[in-house]
Amino acid sequence: MTTQASDADRRVLVRPAWLEATVSAVFTALGFEPTDATRIAVALVEADLRGVSSHGVMLVPMYVERLNAGGVTREHELDILHDAGAAMVADARGGMGQLSSPQAMGHAIERAGRYGIGLVSVRNAHHFGAASRWAMQAAQAGCLGIAMSNTTPLMPAPGGAERIVGNNPLAIAVPTEAGPEIVLDMALSAVALGKIRLAASAGRPIPDSWATDQSGVPTTDAEDAVLGMLLPAAGHKGFGLALMIDVLTGVLSGGGWGDQVRPLYREPDRPNDCAHLFLAIDPELLGGIDGFRQRSSALAAKVRGSATAPGVDRLFLPGEIEADRAAKQRRNGVLIERSGLDGLLQAARAVGAVVPTGGVLS
Repeated sequence: MTTQASDADRRVLVRPAWLEATVSAVFTALGFEPTDATRIAVALVEADLRGVSSHGVMLVPMYVERLNAGGVTREHELDILHDAGAAMVADARGGMGQLSSPQAMGHAIERAGRYGIGLVSVRNAHHFGAASRWAMQAAQAGCLGIAMSNTTPLMPAPGGAERIVGNNPLAIAVPTEAGPEIVLDMALSAVALGKIRLAASAGRPIPDSWATDQSGVPTTDAEDAVLGMLLPAAGHKGFGLALMIDVLTGVLSGGGWGDQVRPLYREPDRPNDCAHLFLAIDPELLGGIDGFRQRSSALAAKVRGSATAPGVDRLFLPGEIEADRAAKQRRNGVLIERSGLDGLLQAARAVGAVVPTGGVLS
């Protein structure tokens, strides 16, 4: 059974620039070009800044293990397999998702500028971290952006007792006239497996609505949950949407789907073989970017200005809490799990990376 640790014991305040430099040093030591190492680091630290620690620097030890074992390649250029104008199919050649994904969304944005819509399907891919980053890439270019991925099976079908579909993340980002983008970023399980792993490493219990043990019984023990099955968000609805994302990513691209997608934390010498889909929609296609941004901003204002329940001071749009947290943590330092920091530093030592000094604030 797990034991609960205090917040003071499990979290550390560090400088964001130091965290990026340390992660970059790890991947540089592993043979990546410095520019590519920095791209990986910035993507991971952004997740921590936004409070999505399950997709942040805690992933570095797993990435290092898979790179050393051969389950991830150092390829950094997408191979375009099929080009149909507004739609493309690309092969990531087993490379880091933080390198293949910005290229894929970049192609989608460019094609949206030509055709109003751009779709890039990617196979032979690897974990790309937080899906929101790639959807926001499109929104920051003035497009509506969608990013999704399949994962190794983690959830049973309703009434089932076998992992049959992944928790398959989906992100949608919408540009507005002012303020942060409206950003939905969700996995189709009740929570991401990374959050359960964080709880397990920190010795914290989890709600019994998050996962089951190996026999399918809901559990509050994070360590048991890691070995068990995730529960889908909203029951059969979450399962159904996760299944369709498997279709839109792996089945559509000709890449891995179902149990062809390998686990990230087991068999580090085998390719992950997940698949991604990136979609950019240029609002010019539907009447102009300015009009679209005015309408999306009016929608945002409507949500923020709607009536609140007793005791509630402020309403938030999807992604707004994360944007506020990121802005604050860029100024004041980013809180990360102590276990995540320890894992990062151990990985740095293991690969012989030179870690800069002066990063820990408290």
